[in-house]
Amino acid sequence: MHDKTLSELSALLEAGEVSSVELTRHFLDRIERLDGTLNSFITVCRESALAEAEAADARRARGEAGPLTGLPIAHKDIFCTDGVKTSCGSRMLDNFVAPYDATVVERLKAAGVVMLGKTNMDEFAMGSSNETSYYGPVKNPWDTTRVPGGSSGGSAAAVAARLAPAATGTDTGGSIRQPAALCGITGLKPTYGRISRWGMIAFASSLDQAGPMAQTAEDCALLPQAMAGFDSRDSTCMEEPVPDYRAALEQPLEGLRIGLPREFFDEGLDAGVKAAVEAALAVYRELGAEMVEISLPRMSLSVPTYYVVAPAECSSNLSRFEGVRYGYRCEDPKDLEDMYLRSRGEGFGAEVKRRIMVGTYALSAGYYDAYYLKAQKARRLIAEDFRKAFEQVDVIMGPTAPTTAFGLGEKADDPVTMYLSDIYTIAVNLAGLPGMSIPAGFSDGLPVGLQIIGKYFDEGRLLAVAHQYQQRTDWHRRLPDACAD
Repeated sequence: MHDKTLSELSALLEAGEVSSVELTRHFLDRIERLDGTLNSFITVCRESALAEAEAADARRARGEAGPLTGLPIAHKDIFCTDGVKTSCGSRMLDNFVAPYDATVVERLKAAGVVMLGKTNMDEFAMGSSNETSYYGPVKNPWDTTRVPGGSSGGSAAAVAARLAPAATGTDTGGSIRQPAALCGITGLKPTYGRISRWGMIAFASSLDQAGPMAQTAEDCALLPQAMAGFDSRDSTCMEEPVPDYRAALEQPLEGLRIGLPREFFDEGLDAGVKAAVEAALAVYRELGAEMVEISLPRMSLSVPTYYVVAPAECSSNLSRFEGVRYGYRCEDPKDLEDMYLRSRGEGFGAEVKRRIMVGTYALSAGYYDAYYLKAQKARRLIAEDFRKAFEQVDVIMGPTAPTTAFGLGEKADDPVTMYLSDIYTIAVNLAGLPGMSIPAGFSDGLPVGLQIIGKYFDEGRLLAVAHQYQQRTDWHRRLPDACAD
């Protein structure tokens, strides 16, 4: 059953060929058997998952089931889950049990989804390799000496190894798309504001966006139907109608104009990745799409802009973790100041501290205009480049990441090189656009991702463009040998 997509499992449940309890137990057993090597889960909810599965089967027996009822998935451990530890991959929240559900969790629960557990992640979503987690690094199922990408690396690895048919993730600068590419799965980052951030622990509030990670575009169309929609509890959530994503999947691609930014195919791109992406583009030509060369001239500003804006917002958001109200508190503090200093010093990891320090500096008196304000101006220019590009084309394509999965520890001591892992994804977050990554082949036995970027709230077109490609290829069906049985 684990080799089937979320949509196929939904059909089996509807036909009565399998129960939710059987399905849930199957995936729980796979987690128990295989995750000791991968470390993709922080918390496994065996008892509650089976109880939720029983409730889903009863709901189906009453004729009250929807397309998601009884389907088991995993949640990134950044989403608050009522009664279950929500750690955000940090020692700071190692003892935090959320007293409520995030909107994403709440809506999927209402749709009848079963939660298998909470997946591992870079601490407070800060990282591109899933090596900054307090709970240890996640390993890539295709090669366990390599990273799965980050920060949603636990979700990506779990789906790639078929420990869960789908999972939620979050994307601040590529944290759904980059691990999806490195693990050979499909991941969708919706338009900023499409899905509520309420109950999602904040990293950078103007960039964070929740989204689905699964085997196929069809699966990624199934989940946002429940996840998306206006939420009055989130002031950044848009009052935008949610279309029927699955109904739009069969749109033909004849006449589709695909923009190919020159900046995505420069000398920094690995030759094997470039070859796989070009082969994918050839399939789109066969499907009737037209290739248009475009330019995003301010792409070079995206990494420095991001690493001013995101740390500044993280500095503000993480100021609430001080050892007083909840979370980690140091032992035997001498006084209030000592408690603050030691709780934060002991509770946060090195990468989180680095970003807090950078952000605090950028926001400090005398530097705000020179750094933060200038970065926001550059951000506007980056968004303007995309606006002009979309006057010529319907979607933009290119590589998701410049290389395939790199070795564990290979970039851990070089933060700047690590940051460049997201060079093709960051601009999409700065502009607030939707983007996704789909499997597009292999290079030296490791997955390659194709990135597709769309216009605001045009996730339906992105999903259709991805689905049509997946109807002609089988990269999304590939499974690591160690996880096949």
